Amino acid sequence: MKLYYKPGACSLAAHIVVNEAGLPVALEQVDLANKKTADGGDYFAVSPNGYVPALAIADGDVLTEASVVVQYLADKQPQSGLMPAAGSIERYKAQQWLAFISTELHKNFGVFFKPDSTDAMKSNNKALLEKRLAYVDGQIADKTYLLGDIFSAADAYLYTVLRWAGFTGVTLPANVSRWFAAVSARPAVQKALSEEGLA
Repeated sequence: MKLYYKPGACSLAAHIVVNEAGLPVALEQVDLANKKTADGGDYFAVSPNGYVPALAIADGDVLTEASVVVQYLADKQPQSGLMPAAGSIERYKAQQWLAFISTELHKNFGVFFKPDSTDAMKSNNKALLEKRLAYVDGQIADKTYLLGDIFSAADAYLYTVLRWAGFTGVTLPANVSRWFAAVSARPAVQKALSEEGLA
């Protein structure tokens, strides 16, 4: 397998899952501004939408979308516990978190990275993000991770998205800050940050 990534982008979630699961995955950095792979290839030939992550798998298929890629990677190493068993209520709770992170957090942070976003757009999204983070804060008040005591692919995705808070002026509430510090300290997370030049 090969993971196409940009340092600090949402592909970091997949990179963290790779390290947590101990999977043998080749890494290839992408220049998103020019849509070029590290070897100079056309990234649109890999991922038609031109964003990361993209995961090339053994049979020639390519998976995209962070919430899908992290599930696929976690399922390659089920004993890691990164995704609960298929059909279990815990699995659906993990997928619920992945969907929430994707649509309510990831998407709303996006406005801060678009050059044509107005100050009003940024202000509106900041208020919405802080409201959504208040919800997360309440949900993890008595938990170590999103699903309880076990680190999951959803935690990897949330951590990746919340790394952008400092760049956008979004404040992390107390329980989320505690959770963020705990995730930051995980060896697999530190390894991914180091491999992407972000440590």
